[in-house]
Amino acid sequence: MSEYVSEPSTPDTELPVVRTLAERVFHQLQRAIVRGELPPGTRITEPGLSSHYGISRGPLREAMRRLETYRLIERVPHVGARVVKLSMDELLELFDVREALESMAARLAAKHMTAEEIAGLREVLAFHERQDDISSAEAYYRREGDLDFHYRIVQGSHNRMLVTLLCDDLYYLVRLYRTQFSAKGSRPQRAFVEHHRIVDAIEAGDAELAELLMRRHVSASRENVAASYAKALGDEEGGEVSLSANTRSEE
Repeated sequence: MSEYVSEPSTPDTELPVVRTLAERVFHQLQRAIVRGELPPGTRITEPGLSSHYGISRGPLREAMRRLETYRLIERVPHVGARVVKLSMDELLELFDVREALESMAARLAAKHMTAEEIAGLREVLAFHERQDDISSAEAYYRREGDLDFHYRIVQGSHNRMLVTLLCDDLYYLVRLYRTQFSAKGSRPQRAFVEHHRIVDAIEAGDAELAELLMRRHVSASRENVAASYAKALGDEEGGEVSLSANTRSEE
């Protein structure tokens, strides 16, 4: 099991504006975790982090509690705190939930998204094209918040429960696996085309089509992530790891 030793390489200019030291440390650590600079399973300790960042235990504990809330770190008996590492079954369960909830969000977005919000979605896609994010898959999948296509769709559902679940509770955990295991091969280019089709359906007010397209989109993402994760596990163990029977192709 690895242990935290180096500072996240994220430039300070990429961090959101923060008001407290604990908030700043939280953002530094969550980005390091999501981007794989602190890999799943990495053990992190309060003394090590406190010494590294030169901060007192109080703000650090507050940041770590927030990381636990967002399911990015977990407490393991006899081990302590470590970066979360989902099993294959847990990963597939996460994407099952994501598929169900995000397709619902797309359906509601087709009913409730304003013209201004839809224009904002178009601008997000245009931004990624202008920044060459599609050819640079890492950048495309690392965008967050208002620059994250899925985040905007959920916000556009105007359903507070969905926003809480997908933009708060599960957001960083989903982003961790999207960022580390989706940016492979031709998937970013295909995902970008799928995004445009989803926006077209939302703009047309076609709730059923928007829901169907989002369901297919997330299902394809799940298959891609599961295959990449299985390969990573196999590389770690030095052997072949087959996908769980729960991994299924799109119906």
